[in-house]
Amino acid sequence: MSETCCGPGAADDRGGADLGEDGRGERFWQVRELQYATVAAVLLAVGLLLGRAGTTGVSAGLEIAGAVIAFLSFVPSAVIALVRHRYIGVGTLMTIAAIGAIALGQYAEAAMLGILFSVAEGLEHHAVTKTRRGLRALLALVPPSASVLRGGVETQVAPDDLRVGDVMVLRPGQRAATDGVIRTGVTSLDLSAITGESVPVEAAPGDEVHAGAINGGGAIEVDVTAPASDSSLARIVHIVEEAQERKGRAQRLADTLARPLVPIIMVLAGAVAGIGALVGDPMVWIERALVVLVAASPCALAIAVPLTVVAAVGAAGRQGALVKGGAALEELGRIRVVALDKTGTLTCNTPRVIAVLAADPVTEDDVLATAAALEVRSEHPLAQAILAASSSGPRVADDVTALPGDGIVGVLDGRRVRLGRPGWIGTEAFAEEVAGLQGRGATVVLLEVDGTVIGAVAVRDELRPEAAEAVERIAALGIETAMLTGDNMRTAHALAQQAGIAVVHADLRPEDKAALVETLAGGRPIAMVGDGVNDAPALATADVGIAMGAMGTDVAIEAADVALMGEDLRHVPQVLAHARRARKIMVQNLILAMLIIVVLIPPAAAGVLGLATVVFIHEAAEVLVILNAIRAARTVSLPGLATSTVGAGDAHYVIVGAVRTPDDACCSPSAPARGVTQTTQTTGTTGRAGTTGPSSTGLLRIGPAAGGHDCDCCGDDHPVRGEEPACGDDPAVHSRGHDAAPPR
Repeated sequence: MSETCCGPGAADDRGGADLGEDGRGERFWQVRELQYATVAAVLLAVGLLLGRAGTTGVSAGLEIAGAVIAFLSFVPSAVIALVRHRYIGVGTLMTIAAIGAIALGQYAEAAMLGILFSVAEGLEHHAVTKTRRGLRALLALVPPSASVLRGGVETQVAPDDLRVGDVMVLRPGQRAATDGVIRTGVTSLDLSAITGESVPVEAAPGDEVHAGAINGGGAIEVDVTAPASDSSLARIVHIVEEAQERKGRAQRLADTLARPLVPIIMVLAGAVAGIGALVGDPMVWIERALVVLVAASPCALAIAVPLTVVAAVGAAGRQGALVKGGAALEELGRIRVVALDKTGTLTCNTPRVIAVLAADPVTEDDVLATAAALEVRSEHPLAQAILAASSSGPRVADDVTALPGDGIVGVLDGRRVRLGRPGWIGTEAFAEEVAGLQGRGATVVLLEVDGTVIGAVAVRDELRPEAAEAVERIAALGIETAMLTGDNMRTAHALAQQAGIAVVHADLRPEDKAALVETLAGGRPIAMVGDGVNDAPALATADVGIAMGAMGTDVAIEAADVALMGEDLRHVPQVLAHARRARKIMVQNLILAMLIIVVLIPPAAAGVLGLATVVFIHEAAEVLVILNAIRAARTVSLPGLATSTVGAGDAHYVIVGAVRTPDDACCSPSAPARGVTQTTQTTGTTGRAGTTGPSSTGLLRIGPAAGGHDCDCCGDDHPVRGEEPACGDDPAVHSRGHDAAPPR
């Protein structure tokens, strides 16, 4: 497109307005380029009619006026980019062609060129603006006011006036204005617009409440833990907006192809005009050179991938999946193997004690009390299960040390105590019982005091009710699945069989999982699904790391390429299918963009096609690319999963610092001036260098994009409290804990 789209500093040239707030409205008739094109088209039509009636002078004047008005949408910015920034792009080519057509007296053709180019540019900006606003409309989930208790008096304040430590009052049907922790009251929370899961989540004192959650039960009081501008909802929007600008392989390929095209086109057009003038009428060949300029302009190539990424990433965000940019989206669309962690991913991450073994004369209560003394300060899910099962008063062991992958050691009443996995501690005393419990899918830890095994504790974490369906849907996409776990092989196989997974790797340490990911891939793209914390090495090693249940967990969101806000495992096949479709659209757009250039150049140079015809075909192809890219915004929700339906036009009540975006999605961010950098800092994310102005190197930048960074860069069956839980008997089944590390 023009420098309004691709040129450096284009936002400044338009008065510094951001995309979507620079006069390009939601409605077609509010888009500036389309307004120019409409006025120009009316003038051109009237001029052509008067020309047929014999009023040649007036007709020519109206055609010129129509051309000038149409040129206003791209010529000024192209000239500014050339003069201020020494940048030559697609808009420059169109400007040369437009001025040349006027000079040759082809006023109608010049007007047609300007009108069609303005229409294509306006449609592109409209598509990008609508997509971005659809994402930022998530912020409309925040209510216009919030009830808080200050000095014992309940008052209404704006969300931006909420302070950490305030007590927020939520009545039935009200939305939370920011994040907090329930102080008093029991309720159910509707998180469908945030996590994409339609089943309400039961919440009680101590449970987290996220911004945008709807209180579906009784009145509750919530201690505010974050200002509205730093809520989990605001961070999601920030992260997705940044992700929409990150380049993937296809975008870098498009940039690589498009950058040299502009100078090549200018040389080609010059050659056509120069050589043709030597063998024929110079004016004829100059006209053909102008047609070549238009025919070879890489407009569609410049927007083929970025617009698709913006649409697809935004749509995924509305379904509760944060895809971290074009690179992650493309890789996700290529995945052929998915490795799933067991604890917290395939299972509910709410283990409970199902059996206790004790050697005479030790009692089961003694075993639990001793084990609990070691685990009292641990956040390990197995530790929480043991503590919940122990009925004794709190005792704390001394010199407690956790040994990842093995267990935990400490000193209690002067005796050395170890609690850990079979193999690290001998199983001779309970070999048969341990084998039987493991065959039932339980994780067994042995308790040893001063070198003698005195007992064992069996803990089981139930499989998620939707796990088998999720695995089946992944297989339907032609993707292989494998389970990776630090648990024992018997337990792993028992759960894998229930889930429908054939490939199982057990007894793995965190570093073993990372090494195994490469082996499982076998040269194919692989994704690792985990919690984003304990599985960080494996997530980083895989082509795509997918973190489950990342809502409110900054570490998980930062560590993964894809962060799923909800706990429902069916989000995984949903986002895989979405990414695969988006990647197909990218490929289609690239092929169409290149094909139109290759097909149009020969007849344009030979004089078979005139300027008006080439402009029409060229811009029609660009519109097709835009419309095809917008298809990536369409999503299909699985039963029990939801898509945010907040209207893009709803009012936004929270002031959130804008993430720096390029002047349009068709181009990457401009490269920073040498020696000068500007960082956009967004809460919870890493700042990225932003455009700082014209290049200070004095070099002429040529290409369709302004510089740019070249770096390679539970389900429907979940119960409510008081019912029999589907994921074990723990009433806190809906709360999110840490994913279990390898069993001890």
